[in-house]
Order: sequence, then structure tokens, then C-alpha cells
Amino acid sequence: MDFDFIKTAFTTLFVAVDPPGLAAIFLGLTTSMSVQERNRTARRSVMIAFIILLASAAGGQRLLAALGIGIPAFRIAGGLLLFYIAVEMVFEKREERKSNSAESAIAHDHRDDIAAFPLAIPLMAGPGAITATILQASTAAHQPMNLLALVGVIALIMGACYAVFRMASTIDRVLGETGRVVLSRLLGVLLAAMAVQIVGDGVLSFSN
Repeated sequence: MDFDFIKTAFTTLFVAVDPPGLAAIFLGLTTSMSVQERNRTARRSVMIAFIILLASAAGGQRLLAALGIGIPAFRIAGGLLLFYIAVEMVFEKREERKSNSAESAIAHDHRDDIAAFPLAIPLMAGPGAITATILQASTAAHQPMNLLALVGVIALIMGACYAVFRMASTIDRVLGETGRVVLSRLLGVLLAAMAVQIVGDGVLSFSN
């Protein structure tokens, strides 16, 4: 088992999903719910997001192959997408976009089950998280232990989301507006560096 792979996979997925940043959004979406309803919503959303990311890891490469898209091309495109997300985080645009998307979904679609939408999709298992999952799965291809480790990493990230949802009030109070901004910018810079590395690896793969 490659511990460098585990470290990279965990960091990339953690930053892409951003569990701490979901606390305030979760509170806003579930403000009218009882504690029991809020906990049930948290469990359902985490399970749905886990299944989506697991399916992305298992079938993402096959889908790309069926569409005639090579892994190097997907690495470059995926790296650019992650870099865009990183820029949003650094300039404090990502949380605002997520909040607006969630409010719009509830206002216009009148969804009763917010666990599936917008919590699971797109807030947890959004384009960035799905892209990061497929990229890590492609890196772990033909290495069963690393693929198993990736499943564990996904489960761990989803567990972190569940813990954040259960402690959302406390986390939001402790971090405050300043804490959320600082954390988001730090994670954004880290994700930007990783995105550049992914794009570089894709370019090198094209030239080989």
C-alpha cells in the first residue's frame, strides 16, 4: 500500500469536498427541522454522496474510455477544474456560490428531500469531488490495495462530513466568519498547487 498515494488522495478529496465549509450551509438548509430530522438528513446525504463517489471511482475510467477520452486529457481538464475551484476558495467565492445554489434549488424546485439535492449533489459529490475521485482512481489503477485505500479515504471524508453536520452549530460558532475565510484560503492555495501538479502530470503523459 502506497502511503504517499493515501496522503495525496485524502488531501485532494478533503479540499475538494471541504467538510468544514459545509457547516453553515447545512445549518441554513435544515433550520426548520427538528434534531431528529436534521440527523436523519445528515445520514442520508452522506450515504448518497458516498455511493456517488464510489461509483465514480469504480466506473469513471470505463466511461471515459467509452467516450474516447484518455486519462492524460482528463488529468489536464480535471486539474484545470480543480484549479478554478481553488481560485474560488482563495477569493472567497466558493462558499457564496454553494449557498446560492442551495437556496436556488430549494426556492425553485421545492425539494422535500434535501439530503439528495442539494446536500449530496452538488455540495458534497459535486464536479470537483467527482473529478478528484476519478483522477485518484486512475492513479491507483491495477493496484488493488491502493484502490481499496481510496474507498477508505472516501469513507473517511464522508465520515468527516457527517461529523461536521452533527456538530454544525458548534463548528460555525467556533470558526466564525474570519475562521471560515482563513481556512478556505489556506485550503485553496493547497488545492491550487495540487491542481498544477495534476495538469503537469497530464502534459507529461501526453509527451510520453
